[in-house]
Amino acid sequence: MSRIVLRAVASIAAVWTVSAQAADLPYGSRAPYTVNQPLNAYSWAGPYLGGNLGYSWGTVDNNPTKPSGVEGGVQAGYNWQTGPWVFGVEGDIQATGADDTFAPWKFSNPWFGTVRGRGGYAFSNILFYGTAGLAFGELRGETFGLSETHTNFGWTAGVGAEFGFAQNWSAKIEYLYVDLSNSNFTITGASNGYRFGTVRAGVNYHF
Repeated sequence: MSRIVLRAVASIAAVWTVSAQAADLPYGSRAPYTVNQPLNAYSWAGPYLGGNLGYSWGTVDNNPTKPSGVEGGVQAGYNWQTGPWVFGVEGDIQATGADDTFAPWKFSNPWFGTVRGRGGYAFSNILFYGTAGLAFGELRGETFGLSETHTNFGWTAGVGAEFGFAQNWSAKIEYLYVDLSNSNFTITGASNGYRFGTVRAGVNYHF
């Protein structure tokens, strides 16, 4: 009987030693998200910074011009996440080539920016969201060698989708409607504003 007890104690001690040694082995660091992790392992929380490129088209109030053109810029934001729900704030600034000429009139939108709230629902590394907030930008009018520039404020709203394709990286596509409110232009003798839509694709780096 004593031999059986001694053998049992020895076996337990051997298993204990092997387990302790295995626990000390270095396994290396693991990325926050890999394809082998559970589907709900991706996190959208935290700050991010990125760039975008797109196309804008719109109309000028009280004028026949319809400025359109390529636009591109940078964006930065911060997300909070509760379960699948993601909320955040984002700001962007864009340079644009949107312009149009009709008879003696030329209107252009050299730049614009937005500051928006975002809210959406995430399916792991895929996020669908809506966004709305403040818009601001420059509207420039030209005629017969004269030019006049106004910085107008307004609002914006839109929708988008974002996909986390690698550790710390995501890609997005987004549509925004932007309304830059009217201001009185001396060269046209009218109240002119710019209302336009923009579709853009972008990439974000998440810190």
